[in-house]
Amino acid sequence: MSQLIDLVLHIDQHLVDAATRYGGWLYGILFAIIFAETGLVVTPFLPGDSLLFAAGAIAATGSMDPWLLAGLMIAAAILGNTVNYSIGRSAGLRIIERSKRDPRWARFIQPAYIERARQFFDKHGAAAVVLGRFAPIVRTFVPFVAGVAEMTYPTYMLYNVIGSVAWVGLCVGAGYAFGNVPVIRDNFSLVALGIVAVSLLPMIIEFIKYRRGARDIA
Repeated sequence: MSQLIDLVLHIDQHLVDAATRYGGWLYGILFAIIFAETGLVVTPFLPGDSLLFAAGAIAATGSMDPWLLAGLMIAAAILGNTVNYSIGRSAGLRIIERSKRDPRWARFIQPAYIERARQFFDKHGAAAVVLGRFAPIVRTFVPFVAGVAEMTYPTYMLYNVIGSVAWVGLCVGAGYAFGNVPVIRDNFSLVALGIVAVSLLPMIIEFIKYRRGARDIA
Protein backbone atom coordinates (compact mmCIF):
# COMPACT_ATOMS: atom_id res chain seq x y z
CA MET A 1 0.00 0.00 0.00
CA SER A 2 2.82 2.42 0.86
CA GLN A 3 4.38 1.78 -2.54
CA LEU A 4 1.06 2.52 -4.25
CA ILE A 5 0.69 5.79 -2.34
CA ASP A 6 4.25 6.74 -3.24
CA LEU A 7 3.52 5.96 -6.90
CA VAL A 8 0.48 8.26 -6.92
CA LEU A 9 2.12 11.13 -5.03
CA HIS A 10 5.41 11.05 -6.95
CA ILE A 11 4.25 9.67 -10.27
CA ASP A 12 5.91 12.54 -12.12
CA GLN A 13 9.33 11.51 -10.81
CA HIS A 14 8.67 7.85 -11.56
CA LEU A 15 7.69 8.69 -15.14
CA VAL A 16 10.79 10.82 -15.66
CA ASP A 17 12.94 7.91 -14.44
CA ALA A 18 11.01 5.49 -16.66
CA ALA A 19 11.41 7.75 -19.70
CA THR A 20 15.16 7.81 -19.13
CA ARG A 21 15.40 4.08 -18.49
CA TYR A 22 12.97 2.65 -21.04
CA GLY A 23 12.76 5.30 -23.75
CA GLY A 24 10.05 4.46 -26.28
CA TRP A 25 8.91 1.47 -24.23
CA LEU A 26 7.29 3.94 -21.84
CA TYR A 27 4.40 4.30 -24.28
CA GLY A 28 3.73 0.58 -23.95
CA ILE A 29 3.97 0.70 -20.15
CA LEU A 30 1.47 3.56 -19.97
CA PHE A 31 -0.81 1.77 -22.44
CA ALA A 32 -0.80 -1.35 -20.24
CA ILE A 33 -1.57 0.61 -17.05
CA ILE A 34 -4.47 2.56 -18.56
CA PHE A 35 -5.84 -0.59 -20.19
CA ALA A 36 -5.69 -2.52 -16.90
CA GLU A 37 -7.12 0.36 -14.82
CA THR A 38 -10.16 0.64 -17.09
CA GLY A 39 -10.45 -2.93 -18.36
CA LEU A 40 -9.90 -5.26 -15.41
CA VAL A 41 -12.23 -5.18 -12.41
CA VAL A 42 -9.42 -6.49 -10.18
CA THR A 43 -7.18 -3.42 -10.69
CA PRO A 44 -9.23 -0.31 -9.74
CA PHE A 45 -6.33 0.88 -7.55
CA LEU A 46 -4.04 1.73 -10.47
CA PRO A 47 -3.44 5.46 -11.14
CA GLY A 48 -5.45 7.01 -13.94
CA ASP A 49 -6.04 10.76 -13.86
CA SER A 50 -2.75 11.64 -12.19
CA LEU A 51 -0.84 9.29 -14.51
CA LEU A 52 -2.26 10.95 -17.61
CA PHE A 53 -1.63 14.43 -16.18
CA ALA A 54 1.98 13.56 -15.38
CA ALA A 55 2.48 11.98 -18.82
CA GLY A 56 1.16 15.14 -20.45
CA ALA A 57 3.60 17.24 -18.41
CA ILE A 58 6.50 15.04 -19.54
CA ALA A 59 5.35 15.29 -23.15
CA ALA A 60 5.53 19.07 -22.85
CA THR A 61 9.27 18.79 -22.12
CA GLY A 62 9.82 16.97 -25.43
CA SER A 63 10.53 13.58 -23.88
CA MET A 64 7.37 12.13 -25.44
CA ASP A 65 5.28 12.89 -28.50
CA PRO A 66 2.01 14.42 -27.20
CA TRP A 67 -0.11 13.28 -30.15
CA LEU A 68 1.21 9.73 -30.06
CA LEU A 69 0.74 9.68 -26.29
CA ALA A 70 -2.85 10.91 -26.47
CA GLY A 71 -3.73 8.55 -29.31
CA LEU A 72 -2.34 5.49 -27.54
CA MET A 73 -3.99 6.39 -24.23
CA ILE A 74 -7.36 6.88 -25.95
CA ALA A 75 -6.95 3.50 -27.64
CA ALA A 76 -6.03 1.88 -24.30
CA ALA A 77 -9.07 3.43 -22.60
CA ILE A 78 -11.46 2.36 -25.37
CA LEU A 79 -10.03 -1.16 -25.54
CA GLY A 80 -10.00 -1.56 -21.76
CA ASN A 81 -13.62 -0.53 -21.39
CA THR A 82 -14.64 -2.76 -24.28
CA VAL A 83 -13.01 -5.79 -22.66
CA ASN A 84 -14.59 -4.91 -19.31
CA TYR A 85 -18.02 -4.57 -20.92
CA SER A 86 -17.60 -7.93 -22.69
CA ILE A 87 -16.68 -9.66 -19.43
CA GLY A 88 -19.70 -8.14 -17.71
CA ARG A 89 -21.98 -9.17 -20.54
CA SER A 90 -20.77 -12.76 -20.76
CA ALA A 91 -20.03 -13.67 -17.13
CA GLY A 92 -20.91 -10.66 -14.98
CA LEU A 93 -23.73 -12.16 -12.94
CA ARG A 94 -21.72 -15.29 -12.14
CA ILE A 95 -18.74 -13.17 -11.06
CA ILE A 96 -20.90 -10.97 -8.83
CA GLU A 97 -22.54 -13.95 -7.14
CA ARG A 98 -19.17 -15.64 -6.64
CA SER A 99 -17.72 -12.49 -5.05
CA LYS A 100 -20.63 -12.38 -2.59
CA ARG A 101 -20.17 -16.00 -1.50
CA ASP A 102 -16.44 -16.51 -1.70
CA PRO A 103 -14.14 -14.26 0.41
CA ARG A 104 -11.25 -15.02 -1.92
CA TRP A 105 -13.12 -13.40 -4.80
CA ALA A 106 -14.38 -10.55 -2.61
CA ARG A 107 -10.78 -9.51 -1.94
CA PHE A 108 -10.39 -8.65 -5.61
CA ILE A 109 -13.94 -7.80 -6.66
CA GLN A 110 -15.69 -6.04 -3.80
CA PRO A 111 -19.50 -6.17 -4.05
CA ALA A 112 -19.67 -2.65 -2.56
CA TYR A 113 -17.76 -1.26 -5.53
CA ILE A 114 -20.07 -3.02 -7.98
CA GLU A 115 -23.15 -1.74 -6.13
CA ARG A 116 -21.77 1.81 -6.18
CA ALA A 117 -21.21 1.56 -9.92
CA ARG A 118 -24.67 0.04 -10.43
CA GLN A 119 -26.31 2.98 -8.59
CA PHE A 120 -24.24 5.43 -10.65
CA PHE A 121 -25.28 3.65 -13.84
CA ASP A 122 -28.96 3.48 -12.86
CA LYS A 123 -29.04 7.20 -12.08
CA HIS A 124 -27.18 8.51 -15.12
CA GLY A 125 -28.09 5.85 -17.68
CA ALA A 126 -25.98 5.64 -20.80
CA ALA A 127 -24.23 8.91 -19.90
CA ALA A 128 -22.70 7.08 -16.92
CA VAL A 129 -20.23 5.50 -19.33
CA VAL A 130 -18.94 9.02 -20.06
CA LEU A 131 -19.32 10.51 -16.57
CA GLY A 132 -17.87 7.42 -14.90
CA ARG A 133 -14.59 8.03 -16.71
CA PHE A 134 -13.87 10.90 -14.36
CA ALA A 135 -14.46 9.00 -11.09
CA PRO A 136 -11.75 6.65 -9.77
CA ILE A 137 -12.94 3.10 -8.98
CA VAL A 138 -16.33 3.86 -10.55
CA ARG A 139 -14.76 4.01 -14.01
CA THR A 140 -13.39 0.50 -13.52
CA PHE A 141 -16.80 -0.98 -12.69
CA VAL A 142 -19.27 1.02 -14.81
CA PRO A 143 -18.32 -0.81 -18.05
CA PHE A 144 -18.71 -4.12 -16.23
CA VAL A 145 -22.15 -3.09 -14.93
CA ALA A 146 -23.12 -1.85 -18.41
CA GLY A 147 -22.34 -5.33 -19.71
CA VAL A 148 -24.33 -6.99 -16.93
CA ALA A 149 -27.25 -4.66 -17.72
CA GLU A 150 -26.96 -5.71 -21.40
CA MET A 151 -26.65 -2.20 -22.79
CA THR A 152 -26.62 -2.57 -26.56
CA TYR A 153 -23.14 -2.71 -28.03
CA PRO A 154 -23.50 0.22 -30.51
CA THR A 155 -24.85 2.52 -27.78
CA TYR A 156 -22.15 1.45 -25.37
CA MET A 157 -19.36 1.97 -27.90
CA LEU A 158 -20.61 5.45 -28.78
CA TYR A 159 -20.40 6.60 -25.16
CA ASN A 160 -17.21 4.62 -24.62
CA VAL A 161 -15.43 6.51 -27.40
CA ILE A 162 -16.80 9.89 -26.30
CA GLY A 163 -15.78 9.28 -22.68
CA SER A 164 -12.33 8.01 -23.59
CA VAL A 165 -11.53 10.98 -25.84
CA ALA A 166 -12.84 13.48 -23.27
CA TRP A 167 -11.02 11.87 -20.32
CA VAL A 168 -7.65 11.42 -21.98
CA GLY A 169 -7.87 14.73 -23.81
CA LEU A 170 -8.63 16.66 -20.63
CA CYS A 171 -6.04 14.94 -18.41
CA VAL A 172 -3.18 14.81 -20.91
CA GLY A 173 -4.03 18.29 -22.22
CA ALA A 174 -4.05 19.78 -18.72
CA GLY A 175 -0.72 18.14 -17.93
CA TYR A 176 0.77 19.38 -21.19
CA ALA A 177 -0.46 22.93 -20.59
CA PHE A 178 0.11 23.30 -16.85
CA GLY A 179 2.26 20.43 -15.62
CA ASN A 180 5.52 22.36 -15.98
CA VAL A 181 4.31 25.57 -14.36
CA PRO A 182 6.83 25.96 -11.49
CA VAL A 183 4.29 26.06 -8.67
CA ILE A 184 2.63 22.88 -9.98
CA ARG A 185 5.86 21.08 -10.84
CA ASP A 186 7.36 21.82 -7.42
CA ASN A 187 4.24 20.72 -5.54
CA PHE A 188 3.17 17.76 -7.62
CA SER A 189 2.26 15.65 -4.58
CA LEU A 190 -0.39 18.21 -3.61
CA VAL A 191 -1.56 18.42 -7.21
CA ALA A 192 -1.93 14.63 -7.35
CA LEU A 193 -4.00 14.67 -4.17
CA GLY A 194 -6.08 17.49 -5.61
CA ILE A 195 -6.74 15.53 -8.79
CA VAL A 196 -7.90 12.54 -6.77
CA ALA A 197 -10.07 14.74 -4.54
CA VAL A 198 -11.74 16.47 -7.49
CA SER A 199 -12.32 13.11 -9.17
CA LEU A 200 -13.94 11.72 -6.01
CA LEU A 201 -16.07 14.81 -5.38
CA PRO A 202 -19.11 13.65 -7.41
CA MET A 203 -19.11 10.34 -5.52
CA ILE A 204 -18.89 12.15 -2.16
CA ILE A 205 -21.80 14.43 -3.10
CA GLU A 206 -23.91 11.46 -4.15
CA PHE A 207 -23.06 9.63 -0.92
CA ILE A 208 -24.10 12.66 1.18
CA LYS A 209 -27.38 12.92 -0.74
CA TYR A 210 -27.95 9.20 -0.22
CA ARG A 211 -27.36 9.46 3.53
CA ARG A 212 -29.65 12.48 3.84
CA GLY A 213 -32.34 10.66 1.89
CA ALA A 214 -32.00 7.60 4.10
CA ARG A 215 -32.34 9.79 7.23
CA ASP A 216 -35.43 11.51 5.83
CA ILE A 217 -37.07 8.16 5.14
CA ALA A 218 -36.23 6.94 8.65
